[in-house]
Amino acid sequence: MTTPVSIEFFPPNTPVGTDKLKTVVQELRAVNPQYFSVTYGAGGSTREKTLSTVADIASQGFEAAPHLSCVGSTRENIAEILATYRAQHIRRVVALRGDLPSGTATAGEFRYAAELVRFIRETQGEDWDIEVAAYPEYHPQQRYAARDLQFFADKVRAGASGAITQFFYNPDAYFHFVDATRALGVEVPIVPGIMPINNYARIAQFAQRDGIEIPRWVALKMEGYMDDAASVRAFGLDVVTRLCERLIAGGVPGLHFYTLNQSALTLELCKRLGLSTQA
Repeated sequence: MTTPVSIEFFPPNTPVGTDKLKTVVQELRAVNPQYFSVTYGAGGSTREKTLSTVADIASQGFEAAPHLSCVGSTRENIAEILATYRAQHIRRVVALRGDLPSGTATAGEFRYAAELVRFIRETQGEDWDIEVAAYPEYHPQQRYAARDLQFFADKVRAGASGAITQFFYNPDAYFHFVDATRALGVEVPIVPGIMPINNYARIAQFAQRDGIEIPRWVALKMEGYMDDAASVRAFGLDVVTRLCERLIAGGVPGLHFYTLNQSALTLELCKRLGLSTQA
């Protein structure tokens, strides 16, 4: 049985970026994506761009899943956004707490993602797929692993259909997290988030910010390549291919690729994994 694939984009900031993303969507057709998700800036700062990107993806015949963050928002504001998506026949959303915009002091009417999930279920009913975030190496702002697991279980009990994890490079962290959530009675699919490695310095920066472990042997080898982009790309593909192979062998319900609006590495990884129709 083929492992399902989903893809994440961020809303482009320029007309050139918008045109390029349409091409990227068509290129990724080869991996038969289940859906494309589109991120949402702090406090909804990219709301209109998220909506237009989702509309572009849907117009090309694919399912699109907008991210929706609740911090700094009101129930009225969230209800209005959901009504817009419903009118566009969108029935999948990635529900997140999100980050407060810089300089904002109040969290608004929602403090946690579980409250947003509950609000969507209560006001929209059961005809939505609601994805939530999961953190195999635990949320960077959470000091205690047990508490983070409880917050995750709360989101699922509030009505989440499934979860997508933060990216990671240690498969043991993912499998341990899944086992720990199953012990709490959580049964929804938990799809691992996969970050291909192109610009290692940028990935290392993301990892440091979000408390993600890059294995020491990988970091040392990457740092040894310095500005040798071809070697970074080749080694990164090998590392992430092995990661995905281990995850697939362990029976994951899918793979969610953080593409940074690029197609080449995701296409190559899926080709290596036998998940692409591309020759």
